[in-house]
Amino acid sequence: MLAMLTAVSAGALAAENTPLGPERLAASADGKTLYVACRDGREVLWVDPAAERVTRRVVVDAEPTGVAIVPDGSRLVVTCAAPKSTVAVFDARSGERLASIPAGHTAMAPAVAPDGRRVYVCNRFDNDVSVIELEAGAEVARVAAVREPVAAAVLPDGSAVLVANHLALARTDPMFVGDIAPQITRIDARTLETTQIALPHGSLGVRDLCIARDARSAYVTHLVCNFTLVPMQLDMGWVNTNVVTVIDLEQNKRINTLALDELYQGTGNPWGVGLTAEGATLCVAHAGTHALSVVETAPLRGPMLQMFTSSFVGAIVDDPVKGTRPPRRVKLPGNGPRGLVVAGSKVFLAEYFTDTIAVVDLDAPESAQPRQIALGGPATPPDSRRRGELLFNDATICYGHWQSCASCHPDARTDGLNWDLMNDGVGNLKNTKSMILSHRTPPAMAEGVRETAEAAVRSGIEHILFSRRPEEEAAAMDEYLKALRPAPSPRLVDGKLSPAAERGKQLFESERV
Repeated sequence: MLAMLTAVSAGALAAENTPLGPERLAASADGKTLYVACRDGREVLWVDPAAERVTRRVVVDAEPTGVAIVPDGSRLVVTCAAPKSTVAVFDARSGERLASIPAGHTAMAPAVAPDGRRVYVCNRFDNDVSVIELEAGAEVARVAAVREPVAAAVLPDGSAVLVANHLALARTDPMFVGDIAPQITRIDARTLETTQIALPHGSLGVRDLCIARDARSAYVTHLVCNFTLVPMQLDMGWVNTNVVTVIDLEQNKRINTLALDELYQGTGNPWGVGLTAEGATLCVAHAGTHALSVVETAPLRGPMLQMFTSSFVGAIVDDPVKGTRPPRRVKLPGNGPRGLVVAGSKVFLAEYFTDTIAVVDLDAPESAQPRQIALGGPATPPDSRRRGELLFNDATICYGHWQSCASCHPDARTDGLNWDLMNDGVGNLKNTKSMILSHRTPPAMAEGVRETAEAAVRSGIEHILFSRRPEEEAAAMDEYLKALRPAPSPRLVDGKLSPAAERGKQLFESERV
């Protein structure tokens, strides 16, 4: 009891001084308890959605990047991200910590097997997946992914695991003619052998995936970009289209990619995705436009009309017999919805920038307004740095809401692609640069065409977002970007160069060489 009270008081103190940043959540089987991973506050919250209140706060050692409940409801699995991450296992009823299991660099997205024996954890910057036996409390294997695995789901029979890789691992120069896209890694749960399922050419920024209970289909949220086109306008997905891709798990291949946008109105930055129990309805959180898309799944396996610039993206189901309706869009009360979970007719969404949970009842009339559960974040307005982070991820400041700064700089880093921008002439594709330390290393842009990163931020708002915004917004983005720090390299050993790297350093600095 004393340990639990100490955790609550520490959590209350953390909430008073820093944003919570709810990012991922899970629900008990009966939907009566939500478990919320608050990344910035380094807390895991137990929430009673009926009473709309937080019932327990537990502080964790590092940023909680994922949360999953074992099928029998007895234990909660939380990934705590660090260069040497831990997987924390809690008693789901009491909040007592039962185990701390080592994992890789920036562990996230725990996926529990149906029998509750194994959990699969994505190690983002190690580019692999930890296979953990829960009873033993130990990692038993590492399985290679492709590039930055960020989401995972286990098939209902436990036979395989799908892992979503965030970015493509391929050449993106003009001489390369192959497809450039992230892969979905399928891991055989028995042999741990892997196969890859390609997303459409030009895909980037994969955020989440889910699997239907009948194990026929999986759904993946991401963007599709036309990075070989000069970005002279945004309509009809000219630069970025916000999509969900449908994977046929029996054929092990992509069968459709649905644009969630309208022709002249985007729905920037799709993130969390989930299905209703019967699998008839798909729910997608839009982190950039603060909305929820509700989509009928039955038509998504059939033919689709191509209505966007990218030939890989469909917009309208091409089946006059079955018929369909366009995705229903629900405007949410908070800002930055990321993870979501569907429990019965309710959709719960973690609103990252407002420290709230949005609640949408799919059975309610479409005119009904979503509810909101406050999680107890700071009472004071966000500081300039936090506001800059919000704006950097906000597609509503962009013309037509097509994209945010984070569309091409996910997590303020690179998207792994080459773009042909107009600021230095056309016909010369260049790498997207990371924003980390950009304000300390002028000039900015790949060829130094902007004198400072401050100038680049303002130019990007005007020429990439096709928008004019108040100066205070650009200044806030500056503060956010200045505060970013690099993640420690996964090549370091206990934070230091390895013996081989030390020898390489000596050779590099040697006058003789």
